Amino acid sequence: MKLFIDTAAIEEIREANAMGVLDGVTTNPSLVAKTGRDFKAVVKDILKEIPDRPVSLETTALDAKGMIEQSKQLADMGPNVICKVPSTVEGLKAIKALTGMGIKTNSTLCFSPNQALLVAKAGATFVSPFVGRLDDISQVGMDIIADIVQIFENYDYETEVLVASVRNPLHVREAALLGADICTIPFSVIKQLMQHPLTDIGIDKFLKDWEKVPK
Repeated sequence: MKLFIDTAAIEEIREANAMGVLDGVTTNPSLVAKTGRDFKAVVKDILKEIPDRPVSLETTALDAKGMIEQSKQLADMGPNVICKVPSTVEGLKAIKALTGMGIKTNSTLCFSPNQALLVAKAGATFVSPFVGRLDDISQVGMDIIADIVQIFENYDYETEVLVASVRNPLHVREAALLGADICTIPFSVIKQLMQHPLTDIGIDKFLKDWEKVPK
């Protein structure tokens, strides 16, 4: 399973990249706004750090025509840019058109297997089901990951399942067990994946014992 970082903060991207496990980046308008920086400057820094892996940038138009025009502009910023469009009827139209132009797409804000099925048929490169937001309304978010993975296997769709709105390491583990293609993860959760109290206890014991060794 590939791991993307879900952020627009270049410092977090650089640190995650240094860990050697980063396969791509996803952003959205909310994450860019948190940086307090100019959008183009943010994107320039991200593409410089990650020039050879997918970087998802989001459109903000509500109609297919606007999504297509914005996606063309985003795609011009770098060959590894993936254009995010919403999982709506207008988004479907945009995905179909953009796929025909050779522009890769990420259908975001997906909350049902039916939405995922349609965007796959339209030719989306990725589909991003939001599991955490489903958990927030008392629906088990990972259930739709299981359904989408099964549907795509049934019909050999090439669209990759990108698990989004990941809140904790359990989401990552379950996504991997279910066979999702990608998890996009906040930097805090990436760090949590390598944390275990027994590792810390073991390191502390080894160091204390090492102090007792004659040197």
